[in-house]
Amino acid sequence: MSSFSVGVTFLILLSLVPSLGYGRNDPTKMHPKITYHGGPILNGTLNFALIWYGKCNVLKRTTIVNFLTSLNKEGDSDLQPKVTRWWQTIESYQSMVPGGGEAKAHNPNPKIIVNVAKQVDDTSYKYGRNLTIADFIPKIVHEHIHDQPDLIPIIITAKDVDMEGLCSGKCADHGLIDNNKPYIILGNPAIECPGKCEWPFNDVVNGPKSILFLRPLSQNKAADAMVIALATTLADMVTNPLNTGFYGGSETAPLGAGSVCKAIFGSGAFPGNPGKVHIDPSTSGSFNAHGYQGDRFLLPAVWNPETYSCWTLM
Repeated sequence: MSSFSVGVTFLILLSLVPSLGYGRNDPTKMHPKITYHGGPILNGTLNFALIWYGKCNVLKRTTIVNFLTSLNKEGDSDLQPKVTRWWQTIESYQSMVPGGGEAKAHNPNPKIIVNVAKQVDDTSYKYGRNLTIADFIPKIVHEHIHDQPDLIPIIITAKDVDMEGLCSGKCADHGLIDNNKPYIILGNPAIECPGKCEWPFNDVVNGPKSILFLRPLSQNKAADAMVIALATTLADMVTNPLNTGFYGGSETAPLGAGSVCKAIFGSGAFPGNPGKVHIDPSTSGSFNAHGYQGDRFLLPAVWNPETYSCWTLM
């Protein structure tokens, strides 16, 4: 996240630079297609409770909150592309769900409102610094929003907290507790797994090697990487909250609308190369989406249900 700076914004077409040991494969052909499995998706107003577990710094907090705010609020109309346009692709899944009658015919893709309704600071490390989903996620949620069942918790951990299941293929995850209540868990990769969850700002431990890396616009690799992980997981959760909605692959290892398009940020992307993005001339930071009040973000590709392919803003 960063405020808009005066000056020319440069474009960099990273697909012109070869990655080491990998050809120009179409990333969308390397993953299963997303299909509908008959279940509900989330719509209407999504009221989120951000539970900051551990001592999370101000930059990361501000970056994440500003991203969520930008999903529905546009800034300067002259600045393109928009975060809202990215979110509209997720909203378009509503038209792919059967039913809805006359109301749906007139408005097949109503707005899905994202509202940060509550923020909680849990800096005591009450449940320790090594958390397991089965044991601690329900406890943290019940402690902080037990009397507000309509809130969807997003648990965001500090850099010195290790969350089970993150860093091993996923940098954030979503699931269900209680009576099908969805939640998101978002880890901070700064200490635990920069080599797995900070690409394209860092080299990866396993996978394609690149000859260059993008610079985070916020000047903090973990902060910008956490926005990417949250965006990916939010797309997955909204379109497949109960594991009966839109996904590809198997029921036990589903790939959602965001996760199926992993490591694609612009046109021309291929393994080890994120594709075309904007480069800010004053900071050399990378972005592909303009948000609210001058904020800018690097957002991942998502699956477009109309074209049956991964789609990017650029």
